[in-house]
Amino acid sequence: MINKFRKYIRVLALFIILFITGTTLYGGEDFDSHFTGQRLRLDVIFAGDAYSQSVFLEELHKEPYWSGPRENLTDPFNYGEYKYSVIDSSGKVIFSKGFNNLFQEWRTTAEAKNIKKAFNGSYHIPYPRERVTVIFYERLKESGDFSELGRFPVDPDDKLISSERQNTFKTDTILYNGDPANKLDILFIAEGYTQDEMDKFRDDALRFSRYLFDIEPYKSRKSDINIWALKSLSNESGTDIPHKDIWKNTVLSSNFYTFRIDRYLTAPNHKIVASAASNSHFDAMYVIVNTDIYGGGGIFNFYGLSMADHQLSAAVFVHELGHSLAGLGDEYYSSAVAYEDFYNLKTEPWEPNLTTLVDFDSKWRDKIPTGTPIPTPNEDIYKGVTGLFEGGGYMSKGIYRPYLDCRMKSNTAERFCPVCTEAINRMIDFYAGKAYLRRVE
Repeated sequence: MINKFRKYIRVLALFIILFITGTTLYGGEDFDSHFTGQRLRLDVIFAGDAYSQSVFLEELHKEPYWSGPRENLTDPFNYGEYKYSVIDSSGKVIFSKGFNNLFQEWRTTAEAKNIKKAFNGSYHIPYPRERVTVIFYERLKESGDFSELGRFPVDPDDKLISSERQNTFKTDTILYNGDPANKLDILFIAEGYTQDEMDKFRDDALRFSRYLFDIEPYKSRKSDINIWALKSLSNESGTDIPHKDIWKNTVLSSNFYTFRIDRYLTAPNHKIVASAASNSHFDAMYVIVNTDIYGGGGIFNFYGLSMADHQLSAAVFVHELGHSLAGLGDEYYSSAVAYEDFYNLKTEPWEPNLTTLVDFDSKWRDKIPTGTPIPTPNEDIYKGVTGLFEGGGYMSKGIYRPYLDCRMKSNTAERFCPVCTEAINRMIDFYAGKAYLRRVE
């Protein structure tokens, strides 16, 4: 009864806010008054070390398709180690989005304490009709609040904004359910496939699509999803394996051994990935790497990436997409990682499936059945029960997860837990233009 009362209060509070502000939950901005149907790509450089960071604007590119929502313009989730906002001439926020990147991960490694580095990144907004300012923010580790990192004026009529077609790669349609503005658009990108292997890539993209719709909640949400396959050609097959002195000339320059972790497979230069996708529809980019070696990675609103041909390809794919699409955190805590003190135990993680108990009421407290011990013992008797299990986010103590074993914890878990399932559904709702309140029951 108490849990139901809390839910009613939350819903009532949301409706009161909507009534007072006169806006929709996701932002009531009129898309057509502020933006065209095209896309602006901001190529930026993040640079610094473990102690400080800066962001620099490199260049701007005009691209043909804005595939994202036209009603949900401001980010309702408050996810990510960073965010960027678009401000009009009156100072009003007309677009915003949270994200992570590889630079942010690198800053938590031991190497970042001894050297400064720079990482490329690319970020997209609907193409503005009038002059705007794009502001980048970092999330402060000590408080969890956002702080301005840099701002860049954008004049849409600037003649130096490039409209150059950056490649001639073809995009195949794998699944089409309707207008990209009202669907979650997933773009599979080929990495390490030569011209002679393009038929294999299409088969792999079809297979990954089957993986997706074999598991909930994607299985039930298939009609809300479009899937595309970008036939980005590589000169050589495979990917770099630096610790084995194997180097391949591929379109996205991907490699294993990221941060000197054998299985961590990434494409370190995000600008190259974004450039490859510049003529395609997408809300989420997922790179399929033509290798049978185990590895992958997923970074929120950046990209997901994993191997094509391995017995665990399906499990790794849906796990990494959980990171890159839905902002889910890793729930494991015993595998080797390069990160040091990734989470501050004195603040609440932004990831929806992790908590330090600093603000557990904002997470899944109301989903725990009456009588379930809190914390919940890591014992098989509680398998299938939503609880508060200690261990997650690469740490065995101080961080808690909602399920004994979820797809965000292990490759052997049967399903996503109810908390992760709800988070994925909310993200699909967001991109598909569905009402957010539909999930608050």
